[in-house]
Amino acid sequence: MKTNEDLQRDVQQALKFEPLLHAAEIGVTAKDGVITLSGSVDGYFKKTEAENAAKNVTGVKAVVENIKIEYPNGFSKNDNEIAVEVLKALQDSWTVPNDKVKVKVENGWVTLDGELSWGYQRDAAKSTVNYLMGVKGVTCNIMIKAEVHDAVEEKAVERALARHSSINSDDITVKASGTKITLTGNVTSLYQKEQAGRLAWNTPGVWHVENNLVVEYDYSFVD
Repeated sequence: MKTNEDLQRDVQQALKFEPLLHAAEIGVTAKDGVITLSGSVDGYFKKTEAENAAKNVTGVKAVVENIKIEYPNGFSKNDNEIAVEVLKALQDSWTVPNDKVKVKVENGWVTLDGELSWGYQRDAAKSTVNYLMGVKGVTCNIMIKAEVHDAVEEKAVERALARHSSINSDDITVKASGTKITLTGNVTSLYQKEQAGRLAWNTPGVWHVENNLVVEYDYSFVD
């Protein structure tokens, strides 16, 4: 059982162990499982690293991310330059099929649209953009239209969840309906919830995932 102070300290320690982050840049507050991150970093990828590190901590139910991006003085890229770099990065990625993703950039914010066959391809597209200088945020609207049209087997998703060391699949119920997967049950961190969703998305034939997993953890309300 953790207090708010315990959870705050655990997240701070998690940030310190991320090689791309300087813990002093990021402030952490905790309230009944909700973590708020604040401060500034010099790249969008550091925002995502901080968010993912917080989600990994047991007991974190939600992350409120108020981190600002502040690039070094003199650094400047316009939207056209960013768009060109995003398109090149996607083209250079062996994971993302060419000409399947459409890109829009507005005030440094990148929006990705299009259709791909696999969940991991969508994750790769977003991850590729995260590391480009000048990017201030990413909205991923890419849809999954699997090439496999057979109904998804629940057992396939259950086996994928059981293989993952960080997930207790005994507490997760998988329901398949055609090409849609619904996940219900309990996990102990936001990371586990999102990871279970990714595994479901990566199952052949999945077009939709409804992730209804609940992050459950007993907190001590006395700090």
